[in-house]
Amino acid sequence: MPISTKLQVRSKPRAILKPGGNIVPVHEETTKHNKKKTQGPRKQVTEISDSVVVGSNVCLDLDTTCSSDSSSVKKVNSANGNGSSKMKRNGFKPPVRVVIDAAHVSPPYKGSPPSKTCDWITPNSDPVYTAFHDQEWGVPVVDDDTKLFELLVFSQALAEHTWPTILNHRDIFRQFFENFDPSSIAKFNEKKLVTPKVNGNPLLSEQKLRAIVENAKQLLKLQHEFGSFSNYCWKFVNNKPIKNEFRYGRQIPVKTPKAELISKDLMRRGFQCVGPKVVYSFMQVSGLVNNHLLTCFRCQQCNVGMKNEIKTE
Repeated sequence: MPISTKLQVRSKPRAILKPGGNIVPVHEETTKHNKKKTQGPRKQVTEISDSVVVGSNVCLDLDTTCSSDSSSVKKVNSANGNGSSKMKRNGFKPPVRVVIDAAHVSPPYKGSPPSKTCDWITPNSDPVYTAFHDQEWGVPVVDDDTKLFELLVFSQALAEHTWPTILNHRDIFRQFFENFDPSSIAKFNEKKLVTPKVNGNPLLSEQKLRAIVENAKQLLKLQHEFGSFSNYCWKFVNNKPIKNEFRYGRQIPVKTPKAELISKDLMRRGFQCVGPKVVYSFMQVSGLVNNHLLTCFRCQQCNVGMKNEIKTE
C-alpha cells in the first residue's frame, strides 16, 4: 500500500460505540463533552409574581437604605415584561423593598416644630405632668407661702408617689389640706389625721401626714421670725436663683451641699421628713434652682421670669 494511502487511513477519526449502539466519531463526542463543561451547572430560576409589597411601620431593603419618598404601592419590576421577575443568583431571592403604606405615613408637621423640652418629658408623658413642667416647674415662687408649702408637701410625697400621680390627685390634696393654709393645717387633730384613700390606698402614710402637720406649726414660727416662709427660703440663695444649665438629665444631682444646709436648718427648727433629697426637689420645683436643661425652651424663659419676680436686697 502506498504511503499516502496509509496516512489517509490513519487520519480518519476512530469510531466508538455508544451504549445505545450509535457509532459516534471520537472528536464529535469530545466536542460535546467539552461543551457541557463550559456551560456549567444550570442556574436555578425562581419567579416573583408581580405583586404589591407593603409594610406598616418599617422600610427594609437588602441593598439600599430605607426611603419613604416613593409611592405608596411599590411593584417589583419585571425582567421579562410579562409580569414576573426571574432571578439567577444561586437560589437567593433578589432584594425586595418593603414600602410604607401611605395610610400609615404621618402628614408633614404644619407650623413650627414642637419645642425641645427636658429629657424626662416624652411624647408618652402624662399631659398633666407635661403641663406642670411647661408652666410651673422651675418658676420662682416669691411671696406666696401657701404655694411654697404646697410644693414642699409634694416634694415630701415623692417618697411615696410619682409626680404624675401627685398632680392627678392635686385637687384631693388641696381639699384635704385646706388649700395648704399652714394656720389651718396646724390645727389638725387626731380625727382630722385620717387621710382619704385613693384606689383603696391612703393618700399619704401616717408618718408623712403627721410630719406635714408639724411642719405647718414650725412654718408659722418662721413667718413670725423672717416675715414669711418665702423670705426664709430665698435668703439661702441670696435672693437669686441658682442657674446650673445642665445639658443632660443624668447630670442633675439628687442633692447638693446647699440642700444639705437648708435641710439641717429646717430639722434644727423642728421640721420633719425634710432630708437633703426632699429639700433639693423642693428647690427645683419652687425655682430656687433652675434645673431646666440647657436645650429646654423653659430654661431661658425661667431666667427671664427671675429678673421680673426676684426682689434683691
